[in-house]
Amino acid sequence: MSTERAVLAGGCFWGMQDLIRKLPGVTSTRVGYSGGEVRNATYRNHGTHAEAIEIIFDPARTSFRALLEFFFQIHDPTTPNRQGNDIGASYRSAIFYTSPEQKAVAEDTIADVEASGLWPGRVTTELSPVGDFWEAEPEHQDYLERIPNGYTCHYVRPNWKLPHRAQTAATA
Repeated sequence: MSTERAVLAGGCFWGMQDLIRKLPGVTSTRVGYSGGEVRNATYRNHGTHAEAIEIIFDPARTSFRALLEFFFQIHDPTTPNRQGNDIGASYRSAIFYTSPEQKAVAEDTIADVEASGLWPGRVTTELSPVGDFWEAEPEHQDYLERIPNGYTCHYVRPNWKLPHRAQTAATA
């Protein structure tokens, strides 16, 4: 089995990890910090890093596109530096692509989200090449699995389906 790596940020990493880990084809996840300047980032000292999730997945079972569609369903990509009650650059929406192919898929998916009208504003998701990923402390890993009633601002939206712009244009 070959695997692929994705690094996404969409607010508090606890809720993202709890939902994404359950997707078919996801083989492992870990939470941490990415997209900033502080080396060896920690919860208490992560500077401009975003709370992020590293996802290892089997591309024969799920695609990067499918992961991104779910990502855009479970967080609001139109609120800059915010998810729910969490405010600040740590909680921004970001896709840290690992290859030119991932960048192209991300650009296409963002364009579909923009065109869909499923969110009330313009997508503010940062699109950047992946850099260092600093693994969060053990108490942050698998948090909602250990504390099922813990804090989250991520939810699966019933009947949420992201249309492709090509499909939308064909039916118009």
